Parts: sequence; C-alpha cells; structure tokens
Amino acid sequence: MNTSHDLKRRQFLQSLAAIGAAGVAGTSSAVTQADDEHAYLHSLIAPGDVVLFQGDSITDAGRSRETAATPNVQSTLGSGYAWMAAAGLLTNPHLAGLQVYNRGISGNKVFELAARWQEDCLDLQPNVLSILIGVNDIWHALNGNYDGTRETYENDYRALLTRTLEALPEVKLVICEPFVLKAGAVNDSWFPEFDGYRESARTLAEEFHAVFVPFQTMFDAAVAYAAPDHWAGDGVHPSPFGASLMAQHWLMATGHVG
Repeated sequence: MNTSHDLKRRQFLQSLAAIGAAGVAGTSSAVTQADDEHAYLHSLIAPGDVVLFQGDSITDAGRSRETAATPNVQSTLGSGYAWMAAAGLLTNPHLAGLQVYNRGISGNKVFELAARWQEDCLDLQPNVLSILIGVNDIWHALNGNYDGTRETYENDYRALLTRTLEALPEVKLVICEPFVLKAGAVNDSWFPEFDGYRESARTLAEEFHAVFVPFQTMFDAAVAYAAPDHWAGDGVHPSPFGASLMAQHWLMATGHVG
C-alpha cells in the first residue's frame, strides 16, 4: 500500500469537503448529513423551478443551439459541468418538474452576456440563475483582443446583476468564481491580475446576496492531488474530471448533497 499517496488523497478530499461547506456568500444553503430525510427542503432549488446556467465556453461545453428551447436534455445542456450538475438535479426525486437550461456561449465576456440577456435570460424567467463569467474578460485583454480591465468586468457585471433583479426580483443568484489552472495557455503573466477578477466575483456575490461557488479555491486544492492538466488541459477548459468536480461543488453550494 502506498501510505503517502493514501494520506495525500484523504487530505485532498477533506479540503474539498471544507471548500464545499464554506462556499456560500449571503445566502446560507449548506445542507448537513444529520438531517438527510429533510435535506432537500433546505436547498436553493425547489420543485418546478426554472434553472438557468449562463456563461462562456466552460458553460457552453458544446451545447446544441437547435435544441436550446427544450430543457432537460443533454444536447441542450452540453457536455460540461452544467449538464453534470443538471443530471444531479433531474434525478433527484425531491425536485419534480424542474426545467433546466444552458445558454452559455463560447468566448463571451460580461458585456456580451448583457447584449443577449433579454432573450437568453430574462425571457426564460428563471427562478435560479447561475453565472460563470470572467476568464475571457482577462484572457482577451492579455492577448490584445480586448481593452477591458478588472474595473470594466466588475462594473459591467454589477450592471447586469442590477438589471436582472429589476426584471426578476425573486430570482435566486448563483455566482461562480472564475478559475484557471497553470497549464496550457495559462502562465505567470495571468497573475496577480486574475486574482482581482476572482475577488470582484466574490464581492458581487456578497453585494447581491448570491450563493458563491469557489471554483478556483476548489481547483487549488485539487492540484495537490492531481496535476493541473488533469483538471484542465489548456488551463481554462475543464476536462471531464474537472467538470465533474465543478458539478459536485455546484450542487454542494446550492444545497444538493445526499
């Protein structure tokens, strides 16, 4: 038996459990095992809710535009974390009648979400809205294809959330922490600037009383157990392993553990 390997794995799993328990800002949606029978009564998502995943290519994950209007099917949901998280919701007997959509679009920055927000968000009238955005806002600035800054990102994001709550005052927000891993396209030139984008997302989650899903913190713990390219080969787009880890933590942050 490789005792060192087993210890490292146990420490990793313990750290992930701690991250999941701590990943809520503003709205408390942590669920304990002690009340398993009633656990789903304390979750963010209720039976019959419309759940919408929004973002860039990490959320898009190859989803079909042809079936975009049909909820709850894999072609609509793509092949990434949104589909995996949706599978966890849609197989939960406590959550009948859910409608789960994915409207992520590859390459999007915050202002591009705003440009399509009426059709791809507000018209769907989601009860729960999950947003993961930010990596393109910095990546395209680093490669010279965009002149936005962290301040641009935060201001645009705040305006988008304000607009959302004005139109949908009862919507429950989930703000996901943007993340990168040091592999592929990601190198030291991304830092410390990228950490500012993460901080902006956390600040907005607190400001708008949203559930916060700490994906970067999660991956920082995960690389102690497996190399960065195991989780995201190019440092940005998660592998199936990375997407599965994201889905698990999204479900934990929104109260769906069991």
